[in-house]
Amino acid sequence: MQYSDKYMAYMGLAPKRIPHWEHWSCPDAETYITGIDYYEAPRSCRLKMQELYPELGLGIPAEDTPIPRPTLDLSGESSHEDSEGRRRVRWGAGETSHWEWGKNFTSVEQVLAYSPLENQDMSQMEVVEKRDYTDEEELYQSYRRGYPEEWGDRAPDGSTASVGFYNTMFMWPLLTFGWERFLEACLRPEFERVMDEFAEINRKLFRVFARLPVNFVICHDDIVTARGPVCSPQWMHKYIFPRYEEFWGMLRDTGKHVIFMSDGCVDAYVDDVMACGARGIISEPFTDYKALARKHENCFAAGEGDNRVLTRNDPDEIRAMVESMVETARMTGGYMMCIGNHIPWNVTPEGIQRYLDLSQELAIRN
Repeated sequence: MQYSDKYMAYMGLAPKRIPHWEHWSCPDAETYITGIDYYEAPRSCRLKMQELYPELGLGIPAEDTPIPRPTLDLSGESSHEDSEGRRRVRWGAGETSHWEWGKNFTSVEQVLAYSPLENQDMSQMEVVEKRDYTDEEELYQSYRRGYPEEWGDRAPDGSTASVGFYNTMFMWPLLTFGWERFLEACLRPEFERVMDEFAEINRKLFRVFARLPVNFVICHDDIVTARGPVCSPQWMHKYIFPRYEEFWGMLRDTGKHVIFMSDGCVDAYVDDVMACGARGIISEPFTDYKALARKHENCFAAGEGDNRVLTRNDPDEIRAMVESMVETARMTGGYMMCIGNHIPWNVTPEGIQRYLDLSQELAIRN
């Protein structure tokens, strides 16, 4: 069977053409590259992008109905306050929403008294994964509707069909309680019960994932910042990594593979994540990808590219970055070209095009 480059990279099979996984959110670059106004003719613009850079896999709108330009573009301002006095900034073809993590928790006592299992209907909560987790079968059916019925309970061989989850474990308390309350409470002995209850909810969820017709599960947890770990190794080995090993073992038993995703510099926890059963890691350029590739044979790796380099738009610097990325790719069969800290609206279009063109020229295994 002829597998796609993307599937081969997921599996560490070293496709000749190194594929992309890009966090893409820059309509102005699409207009610049194609010469077609993204807002006036979004379908035509994307079709041209697909013709020029099929490796990006950008979605194609169904029609050319014009898209309203971002209000901030028209005002010339970089941010504004909404009707509730909350600051919003430009994001992609629109602007940011406002996430008020933990706004209902004002004390450590409230955090330690909270029961996730008594509040499993989270469909109205600001926790990213806004779902009702009460009934496992209903949860399964809500996910299963996203895949072809004819697949049954197994994705086709070679398919890159996947499911993703934002709150693999660490994000649950962070998003539920907010940073300050989470960090105030996380070392208290009473917090163990709270984490056990979050884990029970995810145990249910990962049983659902194990039944889905997918070959890959993208598990997200921002366990680090750009400077490294948030919590100590001791805390992580008590509350987080044992759960990863358990949950990912459920997936492995049904032939599925885990791709772990985290912002920041994951260096301190790379070995732990891989030992828990991940196929590889997608993160940000703060992570040492060459060290990851050297230590873990043919692992998946993505996120080494840096949008700050694109924004400076120095041709030599962009070429050096792409060459370095390709060097890493030749160290592991699981590499993907990826600007790990995103390609948002304010990255220089010329720099983006240089990166894409150089990738087409250089991102090839000999």
